[in-house]
Amino acid sequence: MSVEARTGRLRQRYDNNFRLVSGCIPYRLTKDAEDENEDIQTRIEVLMVSSPNRSDLVFPKGGWENDETVMEAACREALEEAGVRGKLNEKPLGIWEFRSKSKQDLHSLEGGCRGYMFSLEVTEELEIWPEQENRYRKWLNIQDAFQLCRYEWMREALEKFMKVMSEERKVEITEEIVEPLPKPVPDVIAECQIVSSNYCATTTSSQHHGISAIIPFHWQILKRLPLT
Repeated sequence: MSVEARTGRLRQRYDNNFRLVSGCIPYRLTKDAEDENEDIQTRIEVLMVSSPNRSDLVFPKGGWENDETVMEAACREALEEAGVRGKLNEKPLGIWEFRSKSKQDLHSLEGGCRGYMFSLEVTEELEIWPEQENRYRKWLNIQDAFQLCRYEWMREALEKFMKVMSEERKVEITEEIVEPLPKPVPDVIAECQIVSSNYCATTTSSQHHGISAIIPFHWQILKRLPLT
């Protein structure tokens, strides 16, 4: 089923003089995530896209419209601009304010944007996507992504993304090295502390009076118990 990119700003959300924008950092793990000795930064690649008539790269982003949530807008932009779907982390990396590339006059109120950025673990990469005629996509390691990223605020979002990923990895490693709790002692051992030739001493409700009950057992029953 083909998907067409949305155009125009009839549904665009605004907050005072700010145009609201939503985007994401699509990523994938390239090496075994269980390798504790491997730096998380070396196992992550991020997906960036080009803009028409420019050589530098950006992360997928675009206008947040009034018929969708901010998370839905981020997922839509990833599909339209980069042709990917995946699992979006519902907690945003942050909110950044910047100026539109077409409105760089710092003395004007026009052109201000407020961008919400998320992380998206890519699970599907489409061969055909809505804006592929105007954009190409490229998987990059973190170092190259920093160098090629056009905007300073996007580099800040990438730094925040790596901080979040590193913290999550530390939690995973901590959980992996925690030793499991010892298994419960078998009931027969817990209830029968002393076994003689024809008696088994057990703890009963009378123990709170300082008395241990001695309960006789038939030897035919006792001899079936394993000897220790």
